[in-house]
Amino acid sequence: MTAAPDRTAGVLPLRPELVGLEPYGAPQLDVPVLLNVNENPYAPSEAVVADVAAAVAHATRTLNRYPDRDFLALREDLAAYLRAESGVVLDPAQLWAANGSNEVMLHLLQAFGGPGRTALSFAPTYSMYPEYARDTSTAWVAGRRAEDFSLDPDAARAAVAEHAPSVVLLASPNNPTGTALPAATVVAVLDAAAQVPGGCVVVVDEAYGEFRRAGTPSALELLPDHPHLAVSRTMSKAFGLAGARVGYLAAAPALVDALRVVRLPYHLSAVTQAVARAALAHAPELMAQVGSLRDERDALVLWLRARGFDVADSDANFVLFGRFDDRRAVWQGLLDRGVLVRVVGPDGWLRVSVGTPAETTRFKDALVEVTGR
Repeated sequence: MTAAPDRTAGVLPLRPELVGLEPYGAPQLDVPVLLNVNENPYAPSEAVVADVAAAVAHATRTLNRYPDRDFLALREDLAAYLRAESGVVLDPAQLWAANGSNEVMLHLLQAFGGPGRTALSFAPTYSMYPEYARDTSTAWVAGRRAEDFSLDPDAARAAVAEHAPSVVLLASPNNPTGTALPAATVVAVLDAAAQVPGGCVVVVDEAYGEFRRAGTPSALELLPDHPHLAVSRTMSKAFGLAGARVGYLAAAPALVDALRVVRLPYHLSAVTQAVARAALAHAPELMAQVGSLRDERDALVLWLRARGFDVADSDANFVLFGRFDDRRAVWQGLLDRGVLVRVVGPDGWLRVSVGTPAETTRFKDALVEVTGR
């Protein structure tokens, strides 16, 4: 009988900065109400399912061939969607897509980060940003947001001047706080970035952009005057396509061309392209769901505040609320009652995704039981 291999023999040459680290990810638990990862709670309609299935079947007939590596048809569809959603006219050459906005962000750090370069953001913000920097050997610096999670333009300008980053990452609406940035704040950062020797790319991450409240602008409107600006979006949230893994950005053609250099060959499969295009054809139907989720979010904010909780203003499909002396105990109490939320952000706060009305009711009832409020 052959002995089993000794898997402890030798030492893997793991990069030192990766030793002892755990992979990113929220808890995946089987409970009735999942409100922890900002998913769209509504599954695609039967009409969307049928069209996606037909599109995938059509793509399957040519899976022996590589996909269009520049996915020109998808970029045309994305440009048409953004024109309808934000009123911004873009050429397809200004669009780029990848397997989720995570890969879009990684492409940006691969192209504009790297050894000897710095990425700057302002905490609290999306916890994956420092991981993108780490994975591309880019130095990471985090400034601070104000107590209300807003970003002071003067403080942002000063941080850019001090650290001279090659990339600035601004989430708007911010994750985990839901805070959207005024256009003037983004412009202040862009003006400061324009003074950085060697150049600086400013990325506005609008993963939750479709959920912004009326009157909240999109950074897409700033693209014509700022060639070093990139605005990232995703189809995971508003479109309810988290499982399809489609993210994209809009930027000047020269910036997009830089991302084409670092992307892996044929990184966006023919099936992924087919699913995305089929979903985009149903954008009006899917945006109607976004409106109902906005209403549900706003009502939840009012309900939480009426019971004495601190609640951050939200332009996203989630709400950050607190403050708790022991947030982990509150999280566990909710979980014991079949409701999963997220322990994330500053100490004392929890984040809950906006669910269906029935799921929101379950969350409210559980929270009252746990906190007595």
